[in-house]
Amino acid sequence: MSPSAGAETEAREEERMAGLSPETRAKLKTVSTATLMTALFKRGFRNQMIQEVRPLKPGGGMMVGEAFTLRYIPAREDLNSITVFRDRAHPQRKAVEECPPGAVMVIDSRKDARAASAGSILATRLMVRGCAGLVTDGGFRDADEIAQLAMPSYHVRPSAPTNLTIHQAIDINVPIGCGDAPVFPGDVIVGDGDGVAVIPAHLADAIADEAVEMTAYEDFVTEEVRKGRTILGLYPATDEQSLTDFAAWRQRTGR
Repeated sequence: MSPSAGAETEAREEERMAGLSPETRAKLKTVSTATLMTALFKRGFRNQMIQEVRPLKPGGGMMVGEAFTLRYIPAREDLNSITVFRDRAHPQRKAVEECPPGAVMVIDSRKDARAASAGSILATRLMVRGCAGLVTDGGFRDADEIAQLAMPSYHVRPSAPTNLTIHQAIDINVPIGCGDAPVFPGDVIVGDGDGVAVIPAHLADAIADEAVEMTAYEDFVTEEVRKGRTILGLYPATDEQSLTDFAAWRQRTGR
């Protein structure tokens, strides 16, 4: 590794360890995952949307928090009996008790919803502990109950069988794949009605700032389109007049 590459890696690690600032968290709650994905695409990131997951409670509000991960592997029957839950260090139970307040637990269930990744009791415990959300590329049992919690949750579909049927919890807070997206501990997870986006931790501040600016312009564009204006030259802003009009709009609206 070159000295410059080593310095860049060290800087990114320092940014990741610094955590998500309240200011950036607040900004991310005002933008859509669609806007975030465009901002990430501009930087060359094409695979930061967790595929096939949807909110258990549509319209339940934004989810923003740092990733705390749980990884499942295919269950091996002799190691995955019901008695494993007696062990206080069982990775699934341990993860629920260690996921930090303000974080989002992201579960790698290998896109397999034949058995539950978790149920309402564990989800309730996460909510009570102040966690910001719960995501799996598998399914949750007690889905109706989880949908009523004051904490956003995302999955592929409901799944009643116990996780032990298919999944074996094996590791906590390690890099995982969830819905084909790479998720590293500390990455910033943002969820809305469209799904769940994953922002690399070292880019969170810059992406949030850009997304806020993009959202302001998109709101201006929406108003203009509703008035009957063509999108040509407006979206994207290839005509200078569009930028002039946007500046006037911002001054008028305080955006």
